Amino acid sequence: MLYRIAADGLVLFHLLFIVFVLFGGLLVLKWRRLMGWHLPAAAWGVAVEFFHLPCPLTQWENLMRHAAGQTGYGGGFIEHYVWPIIYPAGLTPDIQLGLGSVVLVLNVLVYLRLIRHR
Repeated sequence: MLYRIAADGLVLFHLLFIVFVLFGGLLVLKWRRLMGWHLPAAAWGVAVEFFHLPCPLTQWENLMRHAAGQTGYGGGFIEHYVWPIIYPAGLTPDIQLGLGSVVLVLNVLVYLRLIRHR
């Protein structure tokens, strides 16, 4: 039971991390101290999408699910939890590049605004 709760908590943390990668730059406009946390998170998010890297959070969740007697899943967090909500088809490398580009462009625009206001 504890492993299942831990796996579910990790799913929530994973989702919050993705939201922070996407929109954390907007928080940095208000609280500049978050920049030290957001820049590496955004860089990691872009790298995962551009280079198709496996996310360790997905691997940890699968390990916890196996320990809880549940089955893990193939692919990544986006493919398993988010993508079926948006599109029923699988995640392609071209779409991953598009998602990575959205993260990159959004955060570059936010940080350019931050630099201009200094």
